[in-house]
Amino acid sequence: MKNYRADLHIHTVLSPCASLDMSPDNIIKEAIKKKLDIIGITDHNSTKQCKVVDVLGKKNGIKVLLGVEVSSKEEVHCLAYFESYTELALFQEYIDQHLPYIKNQSKKFGDQVWVNQFNEIIGIEERLLIVGLKQTIDEIAIKVKELSGIFIPAHINKARNSLISQLGFMPTNLSVNAIEVFKGTDIDALCKLHKWAAQYSILTNSDAHELQQIGQNCNNIQLEAPTFQAIKEALKKGL
Repeated sequence: MKNYRADLHIHTVLSPCASLDMSPDNIIKEAIKKKLDIIGITDHNSTKQCKVVDVLGKKNGIKVLLGVEVSSKEEVHCLAYFESYTELALFQEYIDQHLPYIKNQSKKFGDQVWVNQFNEIIGIEERLLIVGLKQTIDEIAIKVKELSGIFIPAHINKARNSLISQLGFMPTNLSVNAIEVFKGTDIDALCKLHKWAAQYSILTNSDAHELQQIGQNCNNIQLEAPTFQAIKEALKKGL
């Protein structure tokens, strides 16, 4: 078994709230600088930047989890990851089907562009991405499980857009692979207050929106090899 450093919550230039220097090329360079082995790409309600980051990651020895930060009808943010481009594309179709059409106002919310490996803009997302889908957290979790993905409620103790802020509890029978806590969390205190939290693997990621934030918080995961299935199994057993 080997120890792998993983930051599984990173936004790219595609997220309207992220810095414009969060290009795939810059993200991979920063991951190398921070000595990360595994990163997760998790833009808001869009997977369109994942493939370019993945291609660059493979060239540089960085394992990239193909993911998204999806927002539920209750405005709970959740992280979802998939093993291949096929499952990722199917989940994007699901997002497109249930994301309300609200036109983005770039001057108010930020630009929503995706770029190639040379940092050239290849598309502009017209829909505002930082809104909730017309699907409950339970429905989203079921879809992720159907596609054999990994489902993780994001920053569960954050003041807004979290499981605790929006619901106050973990829904019964919600299919969860792990939970993520906000950086700086006293995990023992959290588990004492919310006893259900102790039942899950607990991750602390950077939720990076700017380059310097990448790797500020990361996880040590023991794996034989950094494959999707090995990561999924490690979360199941507990970190």
